[in-house]
Amino acid sequence: MLTLLPRISRRKLLQAGTFGTLGLSLTDLVGSDEANQKADLTPAADACVLIFLNGGPSHLDMWDVKPDAPGEIRGEFSSIATSLPGYLMSEHLPRLAMQAHRSTVVRSMHHGVNNAHAAAVYAAITGHDRGEIGGGTKPTDYPTPGSVLSMIRPPERNAVSHVCLPYITKEGAQGPPQPGFFAGFLGSQRDPLFVLKDPNAADFGIPELTLQSGVSADRLATRRALVEQIDRRLSGESSPREMTGLQGRAIDLLTSSEAQAAFRIADEPDTLRDSYGRNIYGQSTLLARRLIEAGTRLVTLSWAPDANATWDTHGSNFKKLKETLLPQLDSAVSSLVTDFDERGMLDRTVIAIMGDFGRTPKINKNDGGRDHWNYCYSLMLIGGGFRKGLVYGASDATGAFPARDALIPGDIVSTIYHQLGIRHDRMIYDRQSRPFRLVPTGDVVADLITQKF
Repeated sequence: MLTLLPRISRRKLLQAGTFGTLGLSLTDLVGSDEANQKADLTPAADACVLIFLNGGPSHLDMWDVKPDAPGEIRGEFSSIATSLPGYLMSEHLPRLAMQAHRSTVVRSMHHGVNNAHAAAVYAAITGHDRGEIGGGTKPTDYPTPGSVLSMIRPPERNAVSHVCLPYITKEGAQGPPQPGFFAGFLGSQRDPLFVLKDPNAADFGIPELTLQSGVSADRLATRRALVEQIDRRLSGESSPREMTGLQGRAIDLLTSSEAQAAFRIADEPDTLRDSYGRNIYGQSTLLARRLIEAGTRLVTLSWAPDANATWDTHGSNFKKLKETLLPQLDSAVSSLVTDFDERGMLDRTVIAIMGDFGRTPKINKNDGGRDHWNYCYSLMLIGGGFRKGLVYGASDATGAFPARDALIPGDIVSTIYHQLGIRHDRMIYDRQSRPFRLVPTGDVVADLITQKF
């Protein structure tokens, strides 16, 4: 005779805790839609690291320098040669300049949002440009790419499918969470794992992925087998139903040494950690590499606790860039590129470095600041089948407007999806089974990639 166990809460059964402030269980996190677990295309890349410079990085002081422009536009920085003949970058990105021959730099981006960071961030990450509609995240938002990727191309190994770190960026210090980083109409069970701790801290760890004391891996495996046995008897089926399968995947994560090891950043050599930068962003970038190496499909790094905290340089633009922002970015991204390349992973991993918009060509009087500028900005793409040594598009003489080959965020998002094996024009469905085109506006830009289609 079969004796049913007392009801066990999912938290006690899986010891998964909750993630961030969202109350997601580990089972929710790894849940997948079987009907959608199929890539549309032959993927050129298996994973992506999105380094999002939240607040709006100054294209004129980074990737699109104007050494011949008047001083009130050119700014305080000098330009330096890069590893790509004829292409110049800011003097404060010396290491990244030596990666230019591996990079695609787009200097002709634009979109329709100039005021609200939230709306610009959302457009840049999802490709859904809805204009100046600000505010926090909503359940009707288009999903972040990691949510889509986890649905269509879940990890092949026992890895967390997609991760966002080190902040849930707010729209202002007291504002709501920005849209663009969540699953939106796909449902909160597809939100990323938010790692909201500083990987640079000595006590960094993720207890949510650790078994409770006294619950061994063998005991958890036995519990899994018992739950599956009960499920089969109650359902009359020869194999467990879907929910039990999802619980099993969660248990696999909890007992996977590889998944556990991905977060042990202290295992890295001190010299490598120093190379990335001993700060929250440098170590978050290193953690992103460890997660991708362990099988995670997409890691998003949002470079600000709130929209105004870092790259939103309305005041003291040159001081902030020179003393903090550009050196940290230079160390983190150049180390990530080298690290992936040395591990043989760069060709199959997209590294995307972008922000919500650029900064004004004319310097303001707020201690040399630059204001929001959506009419023209730049971004950088490396690895994952993007062309090497390509400078795509151009801005006019002052960096104010695209002079040729203008692109919108939907074009970039579509091309990244294409590289990851997902059609940008496929239909995805909300919780009410209503269809939506994955990227509402935009197309794959064939000139950016090496793969022919």
